[in-house]
Amino acid sequence: MFMKALIVEDEPRAQRMLENLLHTHFPEIQVIGATASVQETLGWLSRNKADVIFMDVELQDGNCFDIFAAGPVDAQVVMTTAYDNYAVKAFEVNSVDYLLKPVEVDDLRRAVERVKERLAAPAPVDFSKVLEAFRQAQAPEETSFRPVPGKPAREKFLIRLNDRIVPVRTDEIACFYSEAKNTYIVTRAGRTFVLDDSLDSLEGSLDPKSFFRISRGTIIAESVIDTVSKLLGGRLRISLKPGIRVDADLVVSRARADAFLDWLQG
Repeated sequence: MFMKALIVEDEPRAQRMLENLLHTHFPEIQVIGATASVQETLGWLSRNKADVIFMDVELQDGNCFDIFAAGPVDAQVVMTTAYDNYAVKAFEVNSVDYLLKPVEVDDLRRAVERVKERLAAPAPVDFSKVLEAFRQAQAPEETSFRPVPGKPAREKFLIRLNDRIVPVRTDEIACFYSEAKNTYIVTRAGRTFVLDDSLDSLEGSLDPKSFFRISRGTIIAESVIDTVSKLLGGRLRISLKPGIRVDADLVVSRARADAFLDWLQG
């Protein structure tokens, strides 16, 4: 079944990653457009038609529900979100497909199969109920690390590179991020290593005064943060100190923004 797809995503890196996954693993899906805001998406939909829309929850000028509020969307919709609690609860309750970011190919494959099933036997989704559940479930998100009692914060990681072991001190690390089921360490010097630990397990071993999990896929070190700027929708964008480059999304979600600023203030 050939399908035309629209990607609604305001983070260029996340948009490229999703488009690459679709191109690599789903030749039956052609991405015919990409938008980054509510207004841009509404304009695109007024001129074009897609079979499926992969739609981020939070956009530059609002959230995806503003798109549905403007009128019916004649396409199958798969939500994408960095949240792993309240957004997911709202979607599950109302049987709406969703993908947690960073998107994994196995999860994407399941979502695509369900889209095909629904295209064969379409059934309407009441997005007003999804929005209501979304709002009611907006409990504060757990953002602080929970170190294991009595266990000191980790000071060093041993990275295995074939027959070599490279020690990386924690104070040399700029961030940790996950992508395609792998976890990566990026050092202040710009070196990137694959790590065996998951981000979830790292939260119990890092110093909560030095590291903060800004999203499901990224943990940032306080020592590399230069400035923080506000984005529409209550999110924050982190700029790094000169000379430090990280190939990861450095955007703090709205649910984590207040806790992040409290942490940054110390």
